[in-house]
Amino acid sequence: MGELCVRSVLVTGANRGLGLGLVQRLLGLPKPPQWVFATCRDPKGQRAQELQNLASKHPNLVIIPLEVANPTSIKAAAVRVGEHLGGSGLNLLINNAGIVKITKIENETLEDMTEIYTTNTVGPLLMGQAFLPLLKKAAQGSPGSGLSCSRAAIVNMSSIGGSIASLYAWEEMQVTSYRCSKAALNMLSKCQSLAYQEHGILCIALHPGWVQTDLGTPQPPVTVDDSVKGMLKVLSSLSEKDTGTFVDWEGKVVPW
Repeated sequence: MGELCVRSVLVTGANRGLGLGLVQRLLGLPKPPQWVFATCRDPKGQRAQELQNLASKHPNLVIIPLEVANPTSIKAAAVRVGEHLGGSGLNLLINNAGIVKITKIENETLEDMTEIYTTNTVGPLLMGQAFLPLLKKAAQGSPGSGLSCSRAAIVNMSSIGGSIASLYAWEEMQVTSYRCSKAALNMLSKCQSLAYQEHGILCIALHPGWVQTDLGTPQPPVTVDDSVKGMLKVLSSLSEKDTGTFVDWEGKVVPW
């Protein structure tokens, strides 16, 4: 299983946690992508400082403002990415941006559930729609007919918390809105895989492990670095047999 080799990649929610870890790792690959597009809500803000520092050292890193819950913002980001890519397409879209609110089921509200679902589920749907022309262009411009992340792929960052079969860590964290949003994201990933396969685009739901980030509490067992290393290894090995599946950072299938 070799290193991930991809010409262009976009990562949402890239200013912290797993998103930032993915960007750092991609830039450090032996053959880094020609373009790494890192998106976040406020690229010039304090919370994007690490990303700004990286961009000053890596000319292939482009920071793009994006609010995944805002269709206008998504369309504007797609235009900007297209301008940078010129005539070539986008090989890999990683829908990583997500939110969680730690609460018990009796305290869930319409507002919280709507906000979380919009960011975690509707956002990746709209991203897929907006970037489809660039993903199709990448698939058409790649040699061979098989599916892979090097050719064209959508990776939706899901969670075992959205697995109905396992209902992982319920006693520690109920987070019902988050779980529902990720269960729905898994279905979206399956739907995208069926709709986009004819265009040569692989689609997958990926569980990064219970990771030490702002979203991962209580004491999670996996570091960001280990998770990112594992995920990129998994992405490098995916083929048409994997499209529409739900796997974790070690390549194991996660039950729906």
